[in-house]
Amino acid sequence: MNTSSSSRAEVTLERAQSEAGHRLEAATVAIPTRVTVRVVAICLAMILAEGYDVAIYGAVLPMLTHGTDWSLSALQLGAIASCSLAGMMIGAMGAGTLSDMIGRRRMLLGSAALFSAMMAAAALAPTPAWFVVARIVGGLGLGGVVPTAAALTVEYSPPGRRSFNYALIYTGYSLGGILVALLAMNWLPTHGWRLLFGVGAAPLILVVLTARHLPESLEFLLARNRIPEARSVARALGIQHSALENEAGARAMEVANVNVVQKAAPIRSLFNASNVRATLAFWIAMFMGLLLLYGLSTWLPQLMRKAGFPLGSNLALLVMLNSTAALGSLLGGAVADRLGSKAVVSVLYLLAAASLCALPFAHGTLQTYVLVGIAGVGTIGNTMLLGAYITRHYPPRNRATGIGWALGIGRFGAIAGPLIGGALAQAGAPLPWNFYAFAGAGLAAALAVLAVPGHAAGTE
Repeated sequence: MNTSSSSRAEVTLERAQSEAGHRLEAATVAIPTRVTVRVVAICLAMILAEGYDVAIYGAVLPMLTHGTDWSLSALQLGAIASCSLAGMMIGAMGAGTLSDMIGRRRMLLGSAALFSAMMAAAALAPTPAWFVVARIVGGLGLGGVVPTAAALTVEYSPPGRRSFNYALIYTGYSLGGILVALLAMNWLPTHGWRLLFGVGAAPLILVVLTARHLPESLEFLLARNRIPEARSVARALGIQHSALENEAGARAMEVANVNVVQKAAPIRSLFNASNVRATLAFWIAMFMGLLLLYGLSTWLPQLMRKAGFPLGSNLALLVMLNSTAALGSLLGGAVADRLGSKAVVSVLYLLAAASLCALPFAHGTLQTYVLVGIAGVGTIGNTMLLGAYITRHYPPRNRATGIGWALGIGRFGAIAGPLIGGALAQAGAPLPWNFYAFAGAGLAAALAVLAVPGHAAGTE
């Protein structure tokens, strides 16, 4: 009897949560363009800093191998990269869930401050152990940036521009990788790797400068029943929101939401009947996608060096990888807003797998750069589109939790990617098999995306 009553209560709560989410999504909102631009610009800058942090390790890897007295093996170098990603996994899960409980703004600023401080600590690390600790703690901050920036961007964007704006902020990831490659080509041979890590501490200044200009999410405030605060933010920003237009409408939403706010569990809601299949499919897709992304970002310079390319050419290939990722994600985001995310994301993962299979057999520089460019769109660029798909799929009450846990589970793949690359290098595997291993992850990601159940137009 108690079990039956409990089940009925859970179903009732799930229905109430769904109805509350629909009310928020259906509300008429007019956000001034200047507000959207401000939020997008700040989130882009934060993710650029994260992209710099993630890409820097792959760029300095040859210097860590030959330019220090740490005597690290290929497997140890892969393990160091994976330790950082372990911190990112914990950070993404924890920050995403906390963001749905205490707010997007504080989590984004705190996460950025933490990983920037740890970049400075890594630059000053006297031993490999200190370096690893700095990378793990910094990873906690890195993991918190994307879930909170993603939620803020989606919630301050017009519905028809959400995938595009998400892709736009995530170009910062690629721009950060490009910046690392350019600085490494010019500074690494003469100034060493520590200076590049020191530059990564600059976002501490950005946090101070942007703190007063970054608003809290209106959808978060409404979902948490903080109606007076939401009205104050809307008035300050000049936002017209139908749920806040009059006292009667706001009071109705407050009464309807009160039980949902008190009882809703953001993590548990990922596994209710309407979400469980999509949640599992998203987790598999993100796991495979990040395995592909981080494995390739970490080991591409070394793989191309093994194929006979000089160091400068290897870093130029990183520039190509990230440049095409940025441009491809913007185009893909615009297409996804019109045609749906499922088809775009799955096709791009398939293209990435095909390009990686062909790369070991490329003839000439031009063909190599074209294949690397396609891989950039289908790996880094496509991860941006997958993140937008996930963020749009979930309602405001658990949006950051949804993307945060997908990224957190995905970090297991990100941890595995560098380790797989290191193990293959340590074992002396033939060059093509390195690329085949990562291509297999791209194929698996495509199949997982295709398994996501369809939803309303514009979110598929």
